[in-house]
Amino acid sequence: MRFDIISVLPDLLTSPFAHSILQRAQKKGIAEIVVHNLRDYATNKQKSVDDYPYGGGSGMVMSIPPFAACIEKLQQERNYDEIIFMSPDGETLNQTIANELSIKGNIIILCGHYKGIDQRIRDIYVTREISIGDYVLSGGELPAAVLVDAIIRLIPGVLNDETSALSDSFQGELLDAPVYTRPADWRGHKIPDILLSGHEAKINEWRHEEALKRTQQRRPDLLK
Repeated sequence: MRFDIISVLPDLLTSPFAHSILQRAQKKGIAEIVVHNLRDYATNKQKSVDDYPYGGGSGMVMSIPPFAACIEKLQQERNYDEIIFMSPDGETLNQTIANELSIKGNIIILCGHYKGIDQRIRDIYVTREISIGDYVLSGGELPAAVLVDAIIRLIPGVLNDETSALSDSFQGELLDAPVYTRPADWRGHKIPDILLSGHEAKINEWRHEEALKRTQQRRPDLLK
């Protein structure tokens, strides 16, 4: 699976993709992440990628030509399943969306900045808009990293234990049950006896009950 991320600040994405699971996925050849500097596609000497908004108002707007040049160059090289714009007014990222995108082949992700991007970019090129929450960040780079992480960990072969991703919170529309490790007794705080029983069916039943209880307490909206 390949991700092409278009950003005006590509260095912001160096660290998130150079460690842990995302690094391993790339070394295994399971995922490819390529970050493109939008300024490389600017058409003026100043390499500027923004301009004043028509109609007045505060802030600057990212202009069409650099984005169009980069997107169209990539489209000449391969077919893309989605062109995603990270936007606070997009659909809120959840596990279902991550699952859907994890079976795609090639994805372009656009990172906005300033006041936003020219609406025509969204109208002409973008196939999907995704938000990571109801708040505004300085740019789309961190949301892009979140999206890529959420997708890549679901691809078969990325995690050492392939069943791990399937048991994560939200996979079954429930939050995950509490988890414990050694020691079984720490300063008088003991783990539930059921986890030491060795009875797999009863343990799974306990985990489901605990997941349901936690979801009812913390995210009752998921049960509607």
